[in-house]
Order: sequence, then C-alpha cells, then structure tokens
Amino acid sequence: MVNPMKQLLNRVYSWEKLIQQLFLPLITVILASLLFATSAWATGVYDLPTITSGDRTWVVDQADVISRTNEGQISSSLENLAKQTGNEVRIVTIRRLDYGETPESFTKALFEKWFPTQETQANQTILMIDTAANGTAIVTGDKVKSLMSDDIALSVASQTLTVPLRDGNKYNQAFLDASDRLVAVLSGEPDPGPPQIVDKVQVEGTFTKAEDTDKGNATAWVVGLLIAATVIPMATYYIYQVFQPSSNG
Repeated sequence: MVNPMKQLLNRVYSWEKLIQQLFLPLITVILASLLFATSAWATGVYDLPTITSGDRTWVVDQADVISRTNEGQISSSLENLAKQTGNEVRIVTIRRLDYGETPESFTKALFEKWFPTQETQANQTILMIDTAANGTAIVTGDKVKSLMSDDIALSVASQTLTVPLRDGNKYNQAFLDASDRLVAVLSGEPDPGPPQIVDKVQVEGTFTKAEDTDKGNATAWVVGLLIAATVIPMATYYIYQVFQPSSNG
C-alpha cells in the first residue's frame, strides 16, 4: 500500500521543482533588467556633448527636467550675460552618476574636458545636478572668482538650486532662481542671496510617484520570488525528514 504521506511529499517535491524551473529564469531576467536599467541611466563625462569656450549651448538637460519655455528663458539670460560680460555659465542635468562618482568629481572632470586650459577655464562656470539623488555641484574659473566667491558659488548650488527641490522637485523654478542669481552676481550686481526657507506643516497625505511605485513593486516581486525559491526547498526537506519512516520501525 502506498504511503499517503509519501505521496504528499512527492507532490510537494514536484511542485518545488516546477517553481524553481519556472521562476528562477524569471528572477534572473528581472534582476538583469534592473541592473541594465540602472547602468543605462548612469551618465559619464564622455556621454555629454562637447562644448568649447564661445559655444552658444548654455543648457544641457539630459535628465529632461526643464521645460522648453524655461530652457529658452535661461539660455537667453545666459547668452546676454556672455555678450555683456564675457562670463559664460553652463547648466547641466543628468539622471544618475556613474558608480563611485560624486557631483563634485563629475563636474570638475566635465569642466576640464570642455575647457582644458587655464585660459579657456578663466571665465567659465558649470552648475550641475544629478536628479536621481538631487546632488549638486558648481565649478568656476579664476576670473569668475573675482566676482563670485567660492562661498557664493557653493550657496547657489547648495541653497538656491535645492530649496525649490525640497518643495516638490520644482526643477524649473530651481534653475530659474539659480540662473537669475548667477547672472546678477556675474554682472557685478549685489548678490540677491539664497531664497528664504519657509517651514511648512504638512497636512496632506504624501503620494508616491508612479515610477517609484513601479520600481518598488518590481523590487518586492524579486525579493518575494527569491524568498520562495529558498524557503520552499528547505521546508520540503524538513517535512520529508520529519515524516521519513524510522530505520528502526
């Protein structure tokens, strides 16, 4: 007579094998897709277009966070600044930094790539942000420092640019404010300073972006499948050991 428990264990074992055969390839594909997406979003210095001193490209918005209208307004302001003072400002947005890169190291490397000599660097400024972490950095040339001190430059990057981002990732407002302040300072006008920070009591619910929800769901599925692929074989083996007939019986 066939042992019913043995039949049950055989079925559980068959299910476990089927789950492994079906889900492990799926897990591999999902993990590979996530890794590929992460690396695809990362930007290196040489992924950006080449710009030289005198080039009329003022905004490089690879993260696609500035509207066309505002990009045109910012470019017009920076164009006029260059014509009137010779000081050139470039605004750069990227989605994600390469592994091991920081906003400061990336911006410095980009500054040296675009303007390789001290002469071409002298009147240049690059303001950069990576939108994955909202990390910011700014690099300026020697002549720029006579108008805009390192403290003011740091304030532009760490305060003027970031305050609107804390209030709902308002990138357009952030870059309009930053470009207005840079134009004022580099035109020899008094520094308007960073924006005033107003503390707000949050009374409404916090909503997650759809893209963040999708990423969270994908991660949850991967974790769940990995746990299932690990726990089911262990549970099967444990049950089998518990109900295995004793050799002395």
